[in-house]
Amino acid sequence: MSPQDQQPPWGHKKKPSSPEDILAAIIQKIRDSFGNRNGDGGQGGEQSKKSSNQGPLAGIGKVVLIIGAVILFQVVYSSFYTIQPGEVGIVLQFGKYNRTTDPGLHFKVPYIEVLSKVDVESVRKEEFGYRTRIPGTQNVLDRKGFDMESLMLTGDKNVIEVAWIVQYKVSDPVNFLYKVRNVPQAVRDASERVIRRIVGNMDFDYVLGNREILAGSAKRELQGELDNLESGVQIVALQMQDITPPDPVKPAFNEVNEADQDMKRLVNEAEETYNRIIPKARGDAKKIIEESHGYAIQRVNLAKGETARFTSIVTEYLNAEEVTRRRMYLEAMQEILPYVDHVYVMNKEQQTLLPFLDLTRQKSEQKTK
Repeated sequence: MSPQDQQPPWGHKKKPSSPEDILAAIIQKIRDSFGNRNGDGGQGGEQSKKSSNQGPLAGIGKVVLIIGAVILFQVVYSSFYTIQPGEVGIVLQFGKYNRTTDPGLHFKVPYIEVLSKVDVESVRKEEFGYRTRIPGTQNVLDRKGFDMESLMLTGDKNVIEVAWIVQYKVSDPVNFLYKVRNVPQAVRDASERVIRRIVGNMDFDYVLGNREILAGSAKRELQGELDNLESGVQIVALQMQDITPPDPVKPAFNEVNEADQDMKRLVNEAEETYNRIIPKARGDAKKIIEESHGYAIQRVNLAKGETARFTSIVTEYLNAEEVTRRRMYLEAMQEILPYVDHVYVMNKEQQTLLPFLDLTRQKSEQKTK
C-alpha cells in the first residue's frame, strides 16, 4: 500500500468533478474573500493589522483574479459543443462559412468561430386556407378568417376555394441559414404563387376533379422556384386538403352536380342498352350474311352437279338412246310412284281405265297403324 493510501481520509481535499462544481467553488471563494474583509476581529489584532496593511489594492487584485477565472472557465466551457442526432452544426470563422459538423461532441475556437445548429430531420409544414388547432388522429381544423389564402379565380372566370398543405425538410443547411432571410415566408409566398397560377390556367370542373394532378404539378414547380432561390429546402409533400366552391354558390353548385350525376346515369344506362342490343344485332346480321353465303355456295354446287349429271346423261343418251330413255323413265317412276295414291293403267286396246292396286303400300300402311 502506497503512503498516499495510508493517509487518513480527512487529509484529502475533495476536487471538483464538473464545470458546475468549479464555478460553485469560485463563487464560494469570492464570498469568503469579501467575508474576511468585512469580518469581526475575533482572530486578534495581528490579523486585523495585516489586513489593514494590505489596503484596497489587495481586494482589487482578488476581484480581477476571480473575473479572470470566470472568463477562463467560460472560454473553456464554450469551446466544446454537442450536436444532437438529426441536427448538423454550421461553423462560421470570422463571419465566413468554415465547416459542417455531424452529431457528436466537437471543439471550436471561442470568440472566433460561431456555431449555428440546424435540424435537418424534422418535417416542417405550412398550411394554406386553414390552420390545425388541435393536432391528433383526427385534426381539428379552423378555416375562418383565411379566405384571402384560399379564394382563387379559375381559367373560366369562376371563384373556388382551395386549401392545401406543404411539407418540407432542410436539404442544404448553409443555404437555409444564410441565402434566404425568412425561409418559411419564402415557402409560403412561392407556394401561393404557384397554386394560383396553376388554378388560373384550369377550368373550374377540371380543378374539382383532378386534385392529384394539380398537386403533382404544383409540387414540381414549387421545388423549381425554391431551388432558384437557393433556399436549401426540399419539398416532401404537397397535398390538396379541400377544393370546394364558395359558400354563397354551394346550393347552385350542388344542383349542378345532381344534374350532372343524372346525366351520367342516363348516359351509362344508354351505353348499357347499346352494349346489350347492338352486339346481338351485329351477331344476327353476321349470322344471316354467313348463312346467305353458305346457301349461295350450296346452290352453285348443286347447279354444277346437276349440270355435270345432265352432261353425262346426254353423253349416254347419244350412245344408246332407247336404253337410256327407258332407264330414265323407270328411275322417274321409282321416285314418283311411292307418293301417288291412285294409279291407272291405260291401254289403247281397251276402252276403260284399269286401276292399279298397290298391295305393297297397303301392307306398309297397315303395319304403321
